[in-house]
Amino acid sequence: MSSNGIAKTDDKAMNQDDVIDLGRYLMVIKRYKWKILGLALVFTLLVALIVLSMTPIYKASSSLLIEAEEAKVVSIEEVYGLDSTGKEYFQTQYEILKSRHIAEKVVDKLDLTNSPYFASEEDEGGIKDFLEGAKATIKSLLTFLPQSEKEVLTQEEIDWINKQKVIESFMESMTVSPVNNTQVVKISFESESPKLAAKIADTTAEVYIESYLEAKFDMTSKATTWLNDSLQGLRLKLERSEQRLAEFYEKEQLVDLDGVVGLAAEELQGLSEQLLEAENRLKNSEIIYQQVQNYAGDIDEIAKLPEVLNHPSIQSVRESELTAQSKVSELSKVYGPKHQKMISAMAELNSVKESMNRQVRALISGITSDYGQATSQVAGLRKAVADAKAQYRKLTTLDSQRKILQREVSINQQLYDSFFTRLKETSEVGGFESANARILDRATIPVYPAKPKTTLIVLAAFVLSLGFGVFIAVIMDVLNSGIRSVEDVERKLGQRMMGLIPWQPHKKKEDLPLREFFDPAHHTFSEAIRTLRTSVQLIDIETTKQVIMVTSSVPKEGKTTVSINMAFAMGQLGKTILVDTDMRRPSVAKRFDFPGFQPGLSNLLAGTHRLDECLVSDAEAGIDVISAGSIPTNPQEMLASNKFKDLITELKTVYDYIIIDTAPTQAVSDSIVVSKVCDVVLYVVRADNTKEQLINSGLNRFMSTGKRVDGIVLNQVDLQKSSNAYAYTGYYDKYGYNSHYADGKDS
Repeated sequence: MSSNGIAKTDDKAMNQDDVIDLGRYLMVIKRYKWKILGLALVFTLLVALIVLSMTPIYKASSSLLIEAEEAKVVSIEEVYGLDSTGKEYFQTQYEILKSRHIAEKVVDKLDLTNSPYFASEEDEGGIKDFLEGAKATIKSLLTFLPQSEKEVLTQEEIDWINKQKVIESFMESMTVSPVNNTQVVKISFESESPKLAAKIADTTAEVYIESYLEAKFDMTSKATTWLNDSLQGLRLKLERSEQRLAEFYEKEQLVDLDGVVGLAAEELQGLSEQLLEAENRLKNSEIIYQQVQNYAGDIDEIAKLPEVLNHPSIQSVRESELTAQSKVSELSKVYGPKHQKMISAMAELNSVKESMNRQVRALISGITSDYGQATSQVAGLRKAVADAKAQYRKLTTLDSQRKILQREVSINQQLYDSFFTRLKETSEVGGFESANARILDRATIPVYPAKPKTTLIVLAAFVLSLGFGVFIAVIMDVLNSGIRSVEDVERKLGQRMMGLIPWQPHKKKEDLPLREFFDPAHHTFSEAIRTLRTSVQLIDIETTKQVIMVTSSVPKEGKTTVSINMAFAMGQLGKTILVDTDMRRPSVAKRFDFPGFQPGLSNLLAGTHRLDECLVSDAEAGIDVISAGSIPTNPQEMLASNKFKDLITELKTVYDYIIIDTAPTQAVSDSIVVSKVCDVVLYVVRADNTKEQLINSGLNRFMSTGKRVDGIVLNQVDLQKSSNAYAYTGYYDKYGYNSHYADGKDS
C-alpha cells in the first residue's frame, strides 16, 4: 500500500473516531435498561414518599388596583410631594407593599405571633436547644477556646425576637407581583391554612390602603401645622414692613414722591442747558477780553482786532473815516493844506477819528462789562445746578428707600396670601382623604394546595432520575476500558476478531463443565467454538495452521477453556493433541481429572518419561492430551530448549492439529517463547473485564519479538445482557442456535 493510501486510511479512522456513534449509546442504554429503570423507580418512589409526607401549602391571592391619578378636592401636589404619573411611583408602591412596615402591621392586626401556623418554628426549639447545649458542653470541655457567658434576655426581648421571626416568616411567604401593562398588582400569601392565607392576602391589601390614608393624614396635619406657624410669622413680617413704609412717608412728609422727583429732574435738566449756553458765551467774551487786555489801552491796535472791526458800530464809523480820508485825498490834489476846504475836510476827518476812538473805548468798556456779566452768570448757574443736583439726589435716595419698603411689603403680602391659600386648601382636604388604591378582587379560600405539586414533582423526579441513570450508564461505558464488542477489538486493540465465546451459566468459583461442547442443550456455545475453528482455518489458506497457541493477558480469562474446546472442535476434523505448556499454574490436568502423579510435558522435557507415558487419550472427544506434568523450577528454560522444539516437530508428524495452552503474557514470558514454534497465535480476552491497556501491553510483547498475533477470541460474552447480538453476526449463528438457546436456556 502506498503512503498516500495509508494517510487516507488514517484520516478516515480519525474521522470515524470524531463522529458520535448514537447507535453505540443506544446499545449502552439497552444493556443497562433494567438498572436505569430500577434506579428511576426507586428514586421516584423515595421522592413520592417525601412529597406525600410534606405538609400541603395553600396559596391565596387578592387583586389590588393602584390608581395613577388620585381624586383631589383641590390641587395641593406641593403639600404631598407625590408624582403619580411615572413608573417610579408604581415601583415605590410595590416596595411599600413588600415592606417590613406593612408586614408588621398585618402581624399585629391579625395577632399572628400567637397563630399556631407561625409558631411552628418553636417546635424546632428543642433541637436548637439541644444543639446549643451540646455546643456549650463542648466549649466548656475545650478550655483553650474563648469562653463567653450566655446573655440572659428579658421577656420583652424574647417577645420582640419572636415577633421579628414571625415577620420574617410572613415576608417570605408573601409575594407581590404586578400584572404587566396594568395598574393591578397581585398580593399572594402561602400558608398551611387556606383560610388564613386568604385572610392575610385581603388584610395586607386593607392595611396598605389604611397605611396610605394614615400617611396622607399625617402629611396633611404636619402641613397644616407648618402652614399655621409660618403664616403667623409672615403676618408679623407684613405688618412690620407696612409700618416701616408708613413711618417713612410720615417722616419725609411725602405725598407724591414720583411727581416731585420728575419735577426735580426737569429743573436740573433746564439749569444744565442754561449753564452750557452761559459757559459758551463766557468763553467767547473771555477771548475778546484777553486780547483787549493784552494791548493795554493802545486804541489803534485794539481797533485792528477782528472782533472790533467786525462790530456794527465800529463798521459804520470806519466807513465814515474812509469817506473822509477819500475826500481829503481828492482835495489835496486841488487845494493846499491851508485852503478853507482842505481845513474843513481835515477837521471832518479828525472828527471821524475822534468818534472812532470814542466808539472803540465804548466797545472796550462793553466787552469788559459783558465779560463780567458772563462770569457772574456762569457762577450763578453753576451754583443753581449744584443745588438742583443735591436736591435730586436726595429725592432719588428717598424714592429708593420707598421702593425697598414697598417691595418688602409686596413680597410679604404675596407670601402671606400664598400660604393663606394653601392653608385653606389643606384644611379643606383634611376632611376628605382619598385612597390611591382599592381592592379589585378579594382572595378566595383555595381548595387545592399550591405546593407541593405532587404529580409534577414525581414526574420530574422520574424524568431526571431516568436521565441521570442514562448519564451514569454512558459514563460507565466511556470509562470502561474493557473489550465487549467487535468494534472494541478493532478500534481499541487494532486486531481482528477471530471468535466470540458466549458466557455459559455455571456456578461461581467452578470451571465450565468439560463436555459443554458436546452437550446438545448448549448449541450456541458449540457453534461459537466451531465458528472460531473456521476463522482459524480461513486466516491464510495457503499456509499451514497445524500448531495453534492459545494465551491471554492474565489468569481467569478462560484461555484453558478455549484451548480445550478448540481441541474438541479440531478433533472433529483430524487427529488432534492438546498440550499444556503452563507449567507454573497448570489447569488442563485438573479439568480432565488426571491423577496427580500423571507425567506430562515437564517430565517429557526433563527426560524422566517417554512420550507414550505422558500421552493420555480422551476416547469421548477423540483427542490426546499432554498435561503440564510436575511443576519444574525452570519452566521457561525448558520451553526454550531444543527438546521442546523437537517435541513439536515430532508431534507434527503424528497429529494434524496441535493445540497449545500457554501461561498468560503479563505473568511470565513463557507464551513468547512458545509462540516461536506455533503457526497461529490466538489471544483470549475476557469480555467487559480485562483492561484495554493490559491487553495492548501483552500484544506489544509479541510485536516486539516479531511475532504476529493472528486474532482475538472474545470470551464469556453475555449476549442477552449486552443486547448487542447483531454486532456478533458471523461469529455465531444468530438466527438459529441463538434463538434456540434463548428459548431453552433453562435446560
